[in-house]
Amino acid sequence: MQTVSANLPLKKILISEEQIIRRVKELGAQISKDYEGKTPLFVCVLRGSAIFYAELVKNINTDCHLDFMCLCSYSGTCSSGKVRFMLDLREDIKNRHVIIVEDIIDTGTTAKYITDLLSTRGPASVELCTLLDKPSNREAAVKPRYCGFTIENEFVVGYGLDYNELYRNLPFIGVFDESKQ
Repeated sequence: MQTVSANLPLKKILISEEQIIRRVKELGAQISKDYEGKTPLFVCVLRGSAIFYAELVKNINTDCHLDFMCLCSYSGTCSSGKVRFMLDLREDIKNRHVIIVEDIIDTGTTAKYITDLLSTRGPASVELCTLLDKPSNREAAVKPRYCGFTIENEFVVGYGLDYNELYRNLPFIGVFDESKQ
């Protein structure tokens, strides 16, 4: 069992590394089954999704392609409500099956923006895969097809998720404690 180091600004470990690895393997198996005989394009939404994305695609047992996008909508612990587009896909997605890989769907603003944008490019399908889903905080109508864990409305860090670019490298998901900053 993992414990929280006294020098980390965390209230608790919400999801252990072992739980994450086990669930990502399950997601990989489900996606592999759903896309058998197809060659989906996995789109990593940088930077938060990078660790989840790397682990997920290692568990895909069908041919696939990889690409990246970078968008930003957070400052500190709050969503800005505005999405800034910073890096676009290199691949043409016309008639392709696209799976957008997110670290967390919180307000849904970024996920809806990406889904709507990519849908205009003529893909065969566009689906969302997220490590974490926080539906109680939803402002935009999005529902991921693949979800690792549903969490309460708490600010979390680790496994790619950050607070001002810190704590992405934690191997687990922890609840951030602003009082320790």
